[in-house]
Amino acid sequence: MKAPARLQSLIDEGLIDSVVRQLMSGKEAMVYVVRCGDDTRCAKIYKEATQRSFRQAVDYTENRKVKNTRLQRAMAKGSKFGRQATEAAWQSAEVDALYRLAAAGVRVPEPYNFCDGVLLMELVTDAEGDAAPRLNDVVFAPGDARRHHATLLKEVVRMLCAGVVHGDLSEFNVLLAEDGPVIIDLPQAVDAAGNNHAKRMLLRDVDNLRNFFGQFAPDLLPTRYGEEIWSLYEHGALSVETPLTGTFQRKAGAVDVGAVLREVDDARAEEAARLVRTAAR
Repeated sequence: MKAPARLQSLIDEGLIDSVVRQLMSGKEAMVYVVRCGDDTRCAKIYKEATQRSFRQAVDYTENRKVKNTRLQRAMAKGSKFGRQATEAAWQSAEVDALYRLAAAGVRVPEPYNFCDGVLLMELVTDAEGDAAPRLNDVVFAPGDARRHHATLLKEVVRMLCAGVVHGDLSEFNVLLAEDGPVIIDLPQAVDAAGNNHAKRMLLRDVDNLRNFFGQFAPDLLPTRYGEEIWSLYEHGALSVETPLTGTFQRKAGAVDVGAVLREVDDARAEEAARLVRTAAR
């Protein structure tokens, strides 16, 4: 197929040889299957901020730093240059997260290059060598649902031990490869220790997984892995090998009304986003 304009420069520079086909178009990017020598990879072209339905909410960008103080000032002021710098930082956040998580042993697509707002990375495939489906496109037997749920909980723990919370994890952001689930879409990943919203995001990520797999294995629905995982993390007792029970007993104490209202607002926003994703498919 004819190369999109954003990929032509990568062809001119010899980073890719040809564009095979469009793989998907999402809320934040368009993804193409490309050829790089003897390898087939994918190229993720990030949409401009004005074209995305997923906004760079302050919850996600809180505590993100850039080394250049001039860039920091421009980003804080919101000037044209600052907005461009913010956009570049948002895009590079996924690259940074991919390298960081891959080094920690998390199953994410292997990144190869990032150039001009285009991320070249591994094409995740199924047993037949075709592009792997999202979890949302697969129907599971109860046993398989429990197995994949357990695998992804382990990956969530591994991410948290590496200091990262996905922030938008759901059945739409996990591919089912030949070797199991692969976590994708990480530009909104947050620093677990440096972001005040990290706990809420982790709980939402884990709840999304529970609710999805609970459709096929209802015994997962009463579990409370999110609270258990975060409590262990807060107390410095979490490791990849920590056994999880899925139970959690909340300590009695004063109710934080503001926190409850924020949770309600977040739940409404997440449901609205889910409806938008479903309608777009």
